[in-house]
Formats: sequence, C-alpha cells, structure tokens
Amino acid sequence: MTEAIRLAQRKRFGASPEHSSGEAMEQLSLLFNEAEVYADQTAKEDDSSVAVAAHKRHRRHEYTLDELPENVPVEVVEHRLPAEKLVCPECGSTMAEIGKDVRWRLKLVPAKAVVVEDWYYTYACRSCERDNTQTPVVKVPREPNFIPGSFATPEVVSHLAVQKFVMGSPLYRQEQELKCQGIPLSRQTMSNWLLWAAEHLLTPVYDQLHEELLKREVLHADETTLQVLHEPGKTARSNSYMWLYRTSGDTGQPIVLYDYQPGRGACCPKAFLNGFKGYLHTDGYDVYHKLPEITIVGCWAHARRKFDEAMKSLPKGKAKNSSAAQGLAYCNLLFKIEEGLVDLPPQERYDQRLKQAKPVLDALLAWANTRAAAPKSALGKALSYLKEQWPYLLDFLIF
Repeated sequence: MTEAIRLAQRKRFGASPEHSSGEAMEQLSLLFNEAEVYADQTAKEDDSSVAVAAHKRHRRHEYTLDELPENVPVEVVEHRLPAEKLVCPECGSTMAEIGKDVRWRLKLVPAKAVVVEDWYYTYACRSCERDNTQTPVVKVPREPNFIPGSFATPEVVSHLAVQKFVMGSPLYRQEQELKCQGIPLSRQTMSNWLLWAAEHLLTPVYDQLHEELLKREVLHADETTLQVLHEPGKTARSNSYMWLYRTSGDTGQPIVLYDYQPGRGACCPKAFLNGFKGYLHTDGYDVYHKLPEITIVGCWAHARRKFDEAMKSLPKGKAKNSSAAQGLAYCNLLFKIEEGLVDLPPQERYDQRLKQAKPVLDALLAWANTRAAAPKSALGKALSYLKEQWPYLLDFLIF
C-alpha cells in the first residue's frame, strides 16, 4: 500500500517524462562498464580552458522576438519630413535625403467577415423581342453551393475546423467570438457544416489513406478511453474507445488514422486491419494476439515503464541498488543500442541487433528468472509483464 501511494504521488506531482535518473544511469554503468566508469574518475581534468575578461550582457526581454519571420508580407510605411521642414537652418537651401533608418514591427490583422453576393445576369434578344413572338432568354449558369441549401463557403468551414480541432476552441466559444463581430452564427449551424464537410469531403480521403495504410509492412496500434455524450445505449460516464493506427518510422509519408469504437473487443482491430499481413507493434493487450496473419511485435517502452514505475515506487535511499534499477538499466542499454542503429540500412541494422542487442536480451531474461517479488508489487508487475510478453518483445530482432 505504501508503494502504491508513493507511486500515485509521483504520477500526480512528479515530472511526466520517463528520463532515467542519475541513479539509474549509474546502475547501468556499474552493470556493463564498471571498469571504464571507475577509470574515468581518475582521469585528469582538461586544463585547456581559456579565461576571458568579465563583461556585462544586457538581459533580453522575454517578450522580444529573436527574429521576425521571413515569409510574412512586408508593409512599408515611409516617414518623411514635410517640405517646410526641409529648409536648412544655416543657409536656407532645401535638404536632400542621404539615408534612412529601418525599424521592424510585427502587426496582426484580425480575420474579417465578408458577404459574397453573387450576381447571375439574364440575357435576352431585343430584336426577337421586338419582331418575333418568342424571345430567347439565356441565364448565366449558377455555381453550386459549397453545402446545398447553405450560405457556407470553403473558407468559413475550414476556419471553423482549424479553430476547433487545431486551436482547441469549442463551437460555443466561436459562437461568442463571431457574435462580438456582429455575425449571429449559431453553434448548431456550425456543427451541421462541420459534419457535412467531414462526411462528404474528408471521409473519401480517410478511406484512401486506410487503403494505403494496409499496404505497409510495419504498423503501430494502440487504443485509449474517452467519454461520449448521448451515445445510444450507454450512460454519459461509460467508456468508449479511440483506436489509433499509424505507419512506422521507416516511411517518408507517415499515415496516422483514428477509429472510434464503442468497445474494446478484438473485433475492432480485426475489422480495421482486414487485409493487413505484416508486423504490428503494440502493447501487451491480448486482443492484438488474436488477429490472424499478423505478427505482433512487443513494445519495449511499456516494458521499460514498468521498471521505471517500480523504481519510483521505492524510497529514495533504496532505489539506487534495487532490482527495479537493474531491470531499468537493461532496458536503457537496449534503447542506447537502438539509438546507434537508427541511420543504418535495414540489413546492417538487423546484423547489429543480433550482435549487440541479443546478448543483452539473453542476460536480461536470465536475470529476470532469478528475481522474485510479490505479484501485486510494482516490481512483481514489471517482471510478470516482461516474462509474459517475452516472445513478442523478441520480435524486433527479425527486422
């Protein structure tokens, strides 16, 4: 219980990044290069530093830009003296320009609304109107509305979408902002516009990206909870799920797709990944292991996180030489090896993984088999996760 409380407090009040602390890095050094660590401590300090004279430096204001953007249009404002002030005070001659000082300022022009009024003219033949019983009439063909039966334009719908989904401004706030500008546009109307655009314009793009995603060899998948209001058959506090699928880092054109589902069953990824027969990088959720014709690759970030949490759950004085620190050190070494293989071609990276990472993996498994911990403790959960996911965690060696 004390361990759980300590970990909960760390998650609530501590830093969110999972960078290794100095204690964990020291444990890593003692495990794998102890001789080099102690040898470095006796090395002489580099005395090649050069002393410089002390000087004062004015502190830059926090609100000052380092430099103005280069791709922004420039509006030139010229400041000249009137003709009556160009008289030389010495001889009375007219002074000429000999130079200029340039000062840059940044100005923002707020978005403005414009009503576009389309005039479609009608034409008739005056001669036929005068001499014949029938008069030909020709009308300029009308361009279809962006949304049938609506005065919306692509510009206004794209603006609403960017404000809501990129800038995080909900529709009720946009409604208030537009009202301040004298535009009475309700949030219901904005909702209808966004839904229409998503269905008729974005869905075909999504479907095409989905087809391209399934053609890749390596994909990543994960799911997270969310709550949806007014969902049929579910209360407002019930969990629904947003599934994420994306391409791996080996592609120059990444694809990231979200798939909303009310549940978390195996039928969800099975339907979305229908036709995919490559490698799927996931966490330890067992529904992914039920997918046919797909090779599951375990996630070392999740395995490492378990040891990181186990180490953070211990008192500060006991974390340094703990089993959690040792497990974290093994994981850190694997990540360090991967950092050095990022720029290698696939075949050479495969060979180096077998040469460098495989011995570390063997040592990690042998070490884990000699450790015992309470199943519900943080260390026990880390060891259980490592052993249960071990066949999938090894699959990164096949690349």
